[in-house]
Amino acid sequence: MSAFLEPQNMMLAGIIFALLISSSFFSSSETALTAASRVRMHSAEKDGDKRANIVQRLMNMRERLLGGILLGNNLVNILASVLTTALFTNVFGASKTALALATVVMTALILIFAEVLPKTYAISQPDKWALVVARPINIIVKLLSPIVSVVQVIVNGVLRLFGVDTNASAWTAADEIKGAVDLHLQEGGVAKRARDQIFGVLEIGELSIEEVMTHRKNIAMIDADDPADKIIKDAIASGHSRIPVFRGDSDNIIGILHIKDMLKAVIKLNGSIENLDIVKVSRDPWFVPETTSAVKQLRAFQQKREHFALVVDEYGSLMGVVSLEDILEEIVGDIQDEYDEELQGVTRLKPGGAIVRGDVAIRDLNRAMDWKLPDDEGPVTIAGLVIHESQTIPNAGQVFAYHGYRFEILTKQRNQLQSLRVEKTFEPDQRSERE
Repeated sequence: MSAFLEPQNMMLAGIIFALLISSSFFSSSETALTAASRVRMHSAEKDGDKRANIVQRLMNMRERLLGGILLGNNLVNILASVLTTALFTNVFGASKTALALATVVMTALILIFAEVLPKTYAISQPDKWALVVARPINIIVKLLSPIVSVVQVIVNGVLRLFGVDTNASAWTAADEIKGAVDLHLQEGGVAKRARDQIFGVLEIGELSIEEVMTHRKNIAMIDADDPADKIIKDAIASGHSRIPVFRGDSDNIIGILHIKDMLKAVIKLNGSIENLDIVKVSRDPWFVPETTSAVKQLRAFQQKREHFALVVDEYGSLMGVVSLEDILEEIVGDIQDEYDEELQGVTRLKPGGAIVRGDVAIRDLNRAMDWKLPDDEGPVTIAGLVIHESQTIPNAGQVFAYHGYRFEILTKQRNQLQSLRVEKTFEPDQRSERE
């Protein structure tokens, strides 16, 4: 003990203590600056906190930040280890015991006081601590930047040898928001409907109107050459307020009949429908290409003050209709009135699966059942997904397993899959045929 109290050894102990504090500072700074919330920093910066601006800049140059902190941390840890060895050698002599004691003591001190303790503190309040360390860390990173740049060149070169692209980023800001919302849903902090609405806002920019429209085979249409009484009956039976009017061929749309316009015309004729000219009552049709984005069409609806458009392909053939409601439903979920079903074409089964009509949109089925069938690109409907994955037009009775779900073809008419049984499964992707 007397050897330890010598001025030289006391000075070594003081330097080691200071180095441990420095290591603790670097460790806590690394944790705080990588875990700090960008949103809170942005808010603090708008409120005039200059330190938040420094934190933002440090977070935007993450490679230099981590390189500077790790370089400084390793320097002080290595120096502390060397000085601890010298201290124990002075006290206990140059022996294996002194080296062993120095190793054990230094490992415990670094682990507890320079790693676990500071990082635990920093992760408990990362935003607050990030603001505290922002200025000193910024100075250190600038001072060490030449060395860090050389190290980074070497690291990037080695990673490229193994085919690693350091500039690639698999996650976007939208992905991070979705991940956070999904996590809060599992923890009970967010309701499923709220999750779906947030996802709808984030994904609306990726959709085309082809993905949200009502397909032509599900459209109620009126033949302009039909008698007036039949037209009125068909219009009322459709349950829609706007109905396409065609003449001769169903692709030859000559107008859009609005129920209100029809009723006004009947009133003007004092209730007599014999002289009702449905073509004059109808409004001009609005045609839009199927490649139009949902966001662009939403803006067009707002500018033209219209709610209804006809979707055509590159050859001018009718593909379907899209309404303002169709696009809004992608954000807020189903907008149902007294004539709507909960989700047309889907019958839930008690085991957890569903009987699904082939033309049901994958996105709608995912929302209704809280499933994760792929709907980012490619097929729009559930029947289209099975045909795309199987690379064939299946027959009734065939069974498939794709993406963790089992698909059984129940009914088929010509080349159309009319109904399927869909349920979750842990089977590998496969194609089989029922005996």
